[in-house]
Amino acid sequence: MKNNVLVIAAHPDDEILGLGGTIRKHADNGDVVNCIILGEGMTSRTIKPENTSKEKLEELYKDTLVSANIIGFQNVYFSRVPDNRFDSVDLIDIIKIIEKYVQEIKPTIIYTHHYGDLNIDHRITFDAVITACRPIGEYSVKEIYCFETPSSTEWNFKYQDTNFKPNVFIDIEDTIQQKLAAMSCYKSELREYPHPRSLKALEIIAARWGTVVGKNFVEAFELIRKVD
Repeated sequence: MKNNVLVIAAHPDDEILGLGGTIRKHADNGDVVNCIILGEGMTSRTIKPENTSKEKLEELYKDTLVSANIIGFQNVYFSRVPDNRFDSVDLIDIIKIIEKYVQEIKPTIIYTHHYGDLNIDHRITFDAVITACRPIGEYSVKEIYCFETPSSTEWNFKYQDTNFKPNVFIDIEDTIQQKLAAMSCYKSELREYPHPRSLKALEIIAARWGTVVGKNFVEAFELIRKVD
């Protein structure tokens, strides 16, 4: 049976950093995979958001679509919520964005950010997803997973009770090269090693999770809800 998969990410590149290999695997298995990117991306890097180059922002979105083609997304939807300023928007407005796509796409599986991430946008995304996907009536979403976002999940040293605690591990040995190729499209987001958003670091992270379950390359997830 084919799955209908929806990734709900805060920023362009999160969808690759956290689960590029897994999404390529879904696509290769014949599943339908779509992605919502809630935030603008990039505009928090200037003192005032309006100072961000519109050309660079549009280039980021073009990079996203090229990356999406490599990784197997059928569609990518941009909502352009203020970057790293999700807390300046009423939570209900973000919930409504997600509800709209959930009602239209009717996903059976959702992947989203971890509730303990350092990044405020990631944490709000999780809260909005859980609210939008509450199990009321004839709900489509049967499985919800949190993914790890390198340069955010591991940097939250403060909240030990909300550390990433993966309990689902996906073997991506056959798709890690597509993940790295997709991340290479993000020219403005990619960094040099030892930054977590470097290609070498992404390969090391996948290898590290692999050692946990006796595989070569793995992406790890925390299961939030599953209804059989």
